[in-house]
Amino acid sequence: MRPILPLLSSLVLLAAPLAAQSVQPVAFDVYGFRPGATLREVSSAVRELDGGALRCDRSRLDTRVNECRATLSMADVSGPVELWMSAIDSVSGVLTLAGNFAPDEFDALRARLERRFGQVNAQVQGPQWMMQWVNSGRMMRLTWRAQQGVKSASLSLVDGRVLDNWQAPRRAGAAPSSKGKKAPAKAAPAGVVVEQKGGD
Repeated sequence: MRPILPLLSSLVLLAAPLAAQSVQPVAFDVYGFRPGATLREVSSAVRELDGGALRCDRSRLDTRVNECRATLSMADVSGPVELWMSAIDSVSGVLTLAGNFAPDEFDALRARLERRFGQVNAQVQGPQWMMQWVNSGRMMRLTWRAQQGVKSASLSLVDGRVLDNWQAPRRAGAAPSSKGKKAPAKAAPAGVVVEQKGGD
């Protein structure tokens, strides 16, 4: 598993322009997930998709940060779908769904996203394609590549405000907690298993 804090810090650079936008918000809700959802909401959606308990690793350096994961079963996807989420103060900053889609399954997903959130240009870099929707500090990004008869795809839901608010004290030189002490961790909601990990 990748270290939590360096990954989030790199995503803040991506999300910084998002937080400055002020257009009418659009809820990028897909499969019951949305940017900025609470741990409780994500855990509930995971259970609806037969994912069992949402398992989270809490950072030792900043107990506000959890990296969570689950494996989901979806009626319109033949294979398992992996969920990864970076949550700050029990709110999702980045949530990614990834799996191998049959060509018709992927085409149906793409058509559904374009129908609900509008058509955007697809961009290509080497073998990988990408489509991106941005609105009111939130971003949804669909990436995919064809391999061995399937579309290997991921859908990321990013809340720029969550990431920006987490990074703001760091830009000002403030530590995650005062006097070298770690802030107390919040209790995990029902259906969420949190483990303490070192080295993050």
